[in-house]
Amino acid sequence: MQRITFFERQIIESGLRVGKPVRAIAKCLSRDHRVIQREVNRNRMFIRPYSAILAQRLTDQREQKRHQRKLEKLEFQPLRQYVIKQLKEDLSPEQIAGVTTQQPPLELKGQSISHESIYQYVYEGGGRFENLYYHLRRKRKKRQKQRARKPQKIVIPERISIHQRPAEINEKLAFGHWESDTLEGKRSIKEYVSVQYERKSQLARLHKIIDKSAIETEEVIRDSIGSLPQYLWQSITFDNGLEGANHYQLKNDYQLKTYFCDAYAAWQKGGVENLNGLIRQYIPKGSDISKLTEDQIYAIQEKLNNRPRKSLNYLTPNQVIAQETGLGGALET
Repeated sequence: MQRITFFERQIIESGLRVGKPVRAIAKCLSRDHRVIQREVNRNRMFIRPYSAILAQRLTDQREQKRHQRKLEKLEFQPLRQYVIKQLKEDLSPEQIAGVTTQQPPLELKGQSISHESIYQYVYEGGGRFENLYYHLRRKRKKRQKQRARKPQKIVIPERISIHQRPAEINEKLAFGHWESDTLEGKRSIKEYVSVQYERKSQLARLHKIIDKSAIETEEVIRDSIGSLPQYLWQSITFDNGLEGANHYQLKNDYQLKTYFCDAYAAWQKGGVENLNGLIRQYIPKGSDISKLTEDQIYAIQEKLNNRPRKSLNYLTPNQVIAQETGLGGALET
């Protein structure tokens, strides 16, 4: 239905001033009388007579408020402050939205928000004046589609294919099944971060390594294994990089199962690939990893392990592992 115009409001005002009934005014305007009555009731101030100018002003104010983004409305000021604070703590819009709906803080008094509304506030609303995009994963000034990473092809002899991996691992039915990868920094400086990711809990283990050799990777995986109860290490899935060439040593010493992705199919271990994307918030492509200390790498690891995840019902990986083992903060190593 077409909205009432200012000209029509002037006719309504004139008709009411001379005592015309609402039905007569509606007939003159070819409108339903209920529409005219609702217009009069909605835009008349107390006992004052209907005014076309005042009615138009009130309508314009409501329209402006209706088009305000949620986080820009006065009644949602506590929610806006919470969202901004969490963004600055490096939580993603989806994580923030999930917490407000699944694990809402008491101070929000039931207020919640969608991740899309947060993105719109950051890129199109008031958030663009606060440079909040800088706290997002990719730090992009404009929203862009995610691009797929192109894997490298390196063949490992005598490997067990990922296609032989049991359904229990593929469907994340049990703890203890990991994926491993290596994160590169500045190409001219040969230092890297070895990344391990537990599929069910999404727990991360990060270690700085001086090269991509099998020996270096084997050593840091041994450190990761030592940080958790032995039963939480049942299998590891590698890609076709040479870093996994010493997998048989780990199999023999820890009774681990090891599996390897197909060539050009790093997406088959998508959990650790996604984790790499999260790490890029702190170690962007081209970064000089040699300048990072072990303590800084550990701080990044725990930032990620203490983030709520949608697939974990907005619990954090550390919380999930603590529930599984009953060891609490003792696992944060």
